[in-house]
Amino acid sequence: MQDIKANSSKWINEKKFLKVKFEWQEGYGAFSYSKSHVQNVIHYIQNQEEKHKVKSFNEEYLDFLNAFEIDYDERYVFKDLI
Repeated sequence: MQDIKANSSKWINEKKFLKVKFEWQEGYGAFSYSKSHVQNVIHYIQNQEEKHKVKSFNEEYLDFLNAFEIDYDERYVFKDLI
């Protein structure tokens, strides 16, 4: 996980996707799906760019947290970064 976090934050900052420097919070989260949902995940990834034209990353992230019933601290929710 450490390698994924290091490489992804480097990539995000090099691409300058955000108005501020991206840094991972302490810890991490992962969402898993059963094999029967693989096609849905593939479809989601393939259409992510279009989806974010109507729903922000922040809105979608909060939807995931709520759908998976994950408690979160409002201080760590992305706000006006994208």
